[in-house]
Amino acid sequence: MAMGKRREQQTGMWVSTAELPAGPGHPFYRRLNEILDAAGFDGYVERACQRFYARALGRPSLSPGRYFRLLLVGYFEGLDSERGIAWRAADSLGVRSFLGLGLDEAAPDHSTISRTRRRIDADAHRAVFTWVQERLVDADLLRGKTIGIDATTLEANAAMRSIRRRDSGASYEEYLSGLAKASGIKTPTREALSRLDRRRKKKASNKDWTSPSDPDAKIAKMKDGRTHLAHKAEHAIDTDTGAIVAVSIQDADRGDTSTLAETLSRAERQIDRLLANPRLGNGIHCDGLTEVIADKGYHSTAVLADLEERGLRAYISEPERARRRWCGDTAGQMAVYANRRRMRGARGKRLARVRGEKVERPFAHLYETGAMRRTHLRGHANIYKRLLVHAGAFNLGLLMRALVGVGKPRRLQGRLSALLARLARFVVAVLAQWTRCAPAAGPVGRLQGPSLLLADAARRPRSGPFTTGW
Repeated sequence: MAMGKRREQQTGMWVSTAELPAGPGHPFYRRLNEILDAAGFDGYVERACQRFYARALGRPSLSPGRYFRLLLVGYFEGLDSERGIAWRAADSLGVRSFLGLGLDEAAPDHSTISRTRRRIDADAHRAVFTWVQERLVDADLLRGKTIGIDATTLEANAAMRSIRRRDSGASYEEYLSGLAKASGIKTPTREALSRLDRRRKKKASNKDWTSPSDPDAKIAKMKDGRTHLAHKAEHAIDTDTGAIVAVSIQDADRGDTSTLAETLSRAERQIDRLLANPRLGNGIHCDGLTEVIADKGYHSTAVLADLEERGLRAYISEPERARRRWCGDTAGQMAVYANRRRMRGARGKRLARVRGEKVERPFAHLYETGAMRRTHLRGHANIYKRLLVHAGAFNLGLLMRALVGVGKPRRLQGRLSALLARLARFVVAVLAQWTRCAPAAGPVGRLQGPSLLLADAARRPRSGPFTTGW
């Protein structure tokens, strides 16, 4: 066979639409579009966002249904920036089919996505989040009785070297130079400034320093031990199903005991909205939120007393402390003792195990595989909008997992190898049971070789790609 050579080709002036390449579409996105269309997603978001669009005049805009689908793609594909979402929409035929883009249409630019996000307020994004929760209630995937609270830090889109003094506006290097001159160093070098900085304690405080590019970002220690400008994301999770009930973005320097009340209030409002919808029927718990689970970071007398006043049963792990002196605080004492008694019971121990399974899992999906551990947006308002749709996409993943067996498009890659591994384990179990029941002589010796081979195949790790998606 002769070797072909690459030749320069001149693109034709006219191309028939039938001759353009068309992919079959991704099966996950096809099924997701069927669910969204059957529930009237586009009509709902168009009514919710109508006030942000001009009635007659103006340039062609990005439709609300396409805008929110683009943010859903950011979660399902693990894209951290709006620029990456725009590139993916322009590159993938399956994603273009999910967005409803024709072959002759250009994908939205990242600036168009950013402009649309800034114009549509947080209430519209929250309405989309609530709409997804209503689909979960219809599928019996949201109960709203027991809520788990937990938080994590998100790396801000701002650098530590850009922080400035709140009083004088001086940069960190200018501030060090002033300290060096005050200590007697007339012309401080960079090495001298480094030595001076190492001897100082409490170098960076949020009371003294701020970021000019993102004032909402606070200096905090990340999960890996680094000090960085960050935001705090807090979740309220339904422990019965693992669905996200509410999310909040708060200052990273605030402790867990001071941010619990706001996240819990948002969770109660979300559940009240679902209870107020007569169409949902008995899908959600009739009494609403009744129990709250949290880890040791949320344990304090004030928090437990506040939960008692709200009529909520607390299951909060208690850290090891010395014997306490209550000094007449009877209400706080009773709240702490009641929580301790519940945690020592059988239900408290079971809920503690459930918290590690259901409450911690969304952090891996939203911020690791979902690529939101480092934010490319600035300001709590913008990050909160993206996080609301991100959490809504996670809930849609729960719905897709209940309907089709997978919660992310990448999860389809390992389905065949997982099926074969399960089949091999089943055959090994059947052969092992049969050999135990068979006589000592004859068939056992003949079956020993194949059974060992099948057992080895079952123990062998899967060859498919690793993913934490459902």
